Amino acid sequence: MAWPGWSAPWLWVAGCGLLLLVLVLLVSPRSCRARRTLRGLLMARSKRLLFRIGYSLYTRTWLGYLFYRQQLRRARNRYPKGHSRTQPRLFNGVKVLPIPVLSDNYSYLIIDTQARLAVVVDPSDPQAVQASIEKEGVNLVAILCTHKHWDHSGGNRDLSRRHQDCRVYGSPQDGIPYLTHPLCHQDVVSVGRLQIRALATPGHTQGHLVYLLDGEPYKGPSCLFSGDLLFLSGCGRTFEGTAETMLSSLDTVLGLGDDTLLWPGHEYAEENLGFAGVVEPENLARERKMQWVQRQRMERKSTCPSTLGEERSYNPFLRTHCLVLQEALGPGPGPTGDDGYSRAELLEKLRRLKDLHKKLGRHRCTSGHRGEE
Repeated sequence: MAWPGWSAPWLWVAGCGLLLLVLVLLVSPRSCRARRTLRGLLMARSKRLLFRIGYSLYTRTWLGYLFYRQQLRRARNRYPKGHSRTQPRLFNGVKVLPIPVLSDNYSYLIIDTQARLAVVVDPSDPQAVQASIEKEGVNLVAILCTHKHWDHSGGNRDLSRRHQDCRVYGSPQDGIPYLTHPLCHQDVVSVGRLQIRALATPGHTQGHLVYLLDGEPYKGPSCLFSGDLLFLSGCGRTFEGTAETMLSSLDTVLGLGDDTLLWPGHEYAEENLGFAGVVEPENLARERKMQWVQRQRMERKSTCPSTLGEERSYNPFLRTHCLVLQEALGPGPGPTGDDGYSRAELLEKLRRLKDLHKKLGRHRCTSGHRGEE
């Protein structure tokens, strides 16, 4: 029997127990230490709660759209020609054109050059995408959205209205704006010679999809458009899932061929490779890639695509099965530390270390600027 205002009696009992624990801590002889401990716990809880509230507002209300529009205006002012210089990849009758949008995102225009038909992946900035469509002289017939976040779906409305026959594809589980054609795992979108398979990869969001362009029809490498699942030497945050969910999604990608080209949703290469060097400092493949990436970024050139074969050699989030990575991260979480980490636990620890590495990097930059002043 439920009590008024409570879904079950145990909630009332748990609440009273928690209140009693707080009172005991506060009146204990070591109350100062207890208060500091309690304050730390409450702050940690508050941060998580505030993040969940902010994330819900971003993804479920018009406030998220307003925030995206502000991002868009700032990026257009700061990078009138895009944040990076990109080069298209030409295959036998197929062209993949990266479009730099916002401050570090990529949209991708995939073109059947014979039929003059095009598909766009994650059109964040409809103005930049439309300029590329007009320059290429193609007809946009489909939008492929990896997930609902505005920095990947913000251009759906304008482009679908401008191109009357344009279909908007994505997962029905993700609340993608202006979705017209829902996709499930392994569904195929056909546009001219383009055969593009949707793969369900939840974790970043519940309905996240990646898109695999089959290379067989044009006798070239397959292309993976990974959204916020996988980056060069990194992976996306787990906003709507668990480490186990994200690991399963990454394993889906690991099942693809080594020559598959990786086209990620963001330009994070230099930062990600820096972190990979912290956890595997003697990884020569990472060192060689870092040198190349730094040369590219010195000239503001894009670092995509890489290949899945390359990613297997230096991306720590794809190397959770490697003993060398397990040893680098120290003893496991058990009482003795002898059991080691499960792959999901290793993935979670890598994510926490990555966040810490990013915070420390920001602190060093801030300290450096203050020193100069």
